[in-house]
Amino acid sequence: MHPSLKGDQGVGFVMATLLAHRIQVALPVSEYLPFDLIAISPEGKLRKVSVKYRQAKSDKIETELVRKPHGGSGKQRRAVTDSEIDGVALYCPDTGQCYFIRMDQVKGQVVTLRLKPPGNGQTKGIKMASDFTDPYLLFQ
Repeated sequence: MHPSLKGDQGVGFVMATLLAHRIQVALPVSEYLPFDLIAISPEGKLRKVSVKYRQAKSDKIETELVRKPHGGSGKQRRAVTDSEIDGVALYCPDTGQCYFIRMDQVKGQVVTLRLKPPGNGQTKGIKMASDFTDPYLLFQ
């Protein structure tokens, strides 16, 4: 599938999930903004959300928080900052789920959610995907 279609599919699933939870959605007019949508809580709180379509690999869903220029080659990538977005919504077609992560929950520029616990029993620093399915996490 073409990357643009994957992105559109991700945005569609995230929007449907947000709306099903009574969270309204506003879409930006410009494609040059660092976020894909604005989530609006029933209380009127706004959150700028970057949407990512990511397939599971080795029981993990992983994404790097970077921006590349629209229509660019990707060579000018740069890190996304918490002043540009408030959170990330990952859509994983393998699980059919959306996962919601606030920027204050991100350490570094890579987000890794595990679908299964690590085989070595490690728990420190592990983010289980099942803990991030509630879109209201964006507003806490």
